[in-house]
Amino acid sequence: MNQSVTDRTHASRLFTSTILTIQRSPAIIPRLGFAQHYYQTFDADRGQLGPLYNDNYSMLNFEHSASRPAQYKGSAAIVDKLRSLPFSRVRHDVKTCDCQPSPNGGVVVVICGDLYVDEEQMPQKFSQTFQLMPTEAAGLAPGSYFIFNDIFRLNVG
Repeated sequence: MNQSVTDRTHASRLFTSTILTIQRSPAIIPRLGFAQHYYQTFDADRGQLGPLYNDNYSMLNFEHSASRPAQYKGSAAIVDKLRSLPFSRVRHDVKTCDCQPSPNGGVVVVICGDLYVDEEQMPQKFSQTFQLMPTEAAGLAPGSYFIFNDIFRLNVG
């Protein structure tokens, strides 16, 4: 097994074990996992987020608007976008994390927090919404979850 497949399998298992707690109680996700795992990975090396997304089904809206289209589909396009962000260091400080179940065994996660970029001392406020889906809902092998939808916004104004 090559290193890429091994890394992807490890990330998928860690992600799935974190998400399985959601099925018992969506309210415990802030303490046990998804947000912590996602943002620790993003802050350390956002290029490693690929295994959390699906090649065919995942979508990211990143500061999307009619005048500034920013929609990406598939894990490769999403990771390319995240890698292209114009900063070298970043730290997310999650303030709130709200979760609700969605159809087909999914979970909607809404996160608000502070974003510290490079040497900035004043954080930028952000919100991010995820829809997590079990792989079997997309006709894939059961037993794991992936980020189906990801919507990111800086909270300005």
